[in-house]
Amino acid sequence: MSGFAETRVIATVAVVVRNYDEAIAWYVERLGFVLIDDVDLGGGKRWVTVQPANGNGARLLLAEAADETQASRIGNQTGGRVFLFLETDNFDRDHRTMLEKGVEFREAPRFEPYGTVAVFADLYGNLWDLIEPKRQG
Repeated sequence: MSGFAETRVIATVAVVVRNYDEAIAWYVERLGFVLIDDVDLGGGKRWVTVQPANGNGARLLLAEAADETQASRIGNQTGGRVFLFLETDNFDRDHRTMLEKGVEFREAPRFEPYGTVAVFADLYGNLWDLIEPKRQG
């Protein structure tokens, strides 16, 4: 026995943003996410979370940069590597919709042994994979 609870999940991932409202608008309008929380914490701080409309997966905490050090990480939280993976059950539909909504893809879709994938950038330049995993069987 490990000593940990049987059920644990990564529930929330923080993304450093320039401005709460512009980030909310981008994730909701461009990616079809829904706003889950927008709680005023005082002093200009807010607890803002968004997640895919179907409610699956981790939430994103949109964390407005509080100082120059945090602001320097906006758009480059992982040193230029893909940061997050948006999984879909229909790559073609979601890729087309995202293009129509102005999402910037950095490459054409490609077929890998694990599924169909293309890298896109969020409003700050963080890299994401849109991925439809290969179905087993």
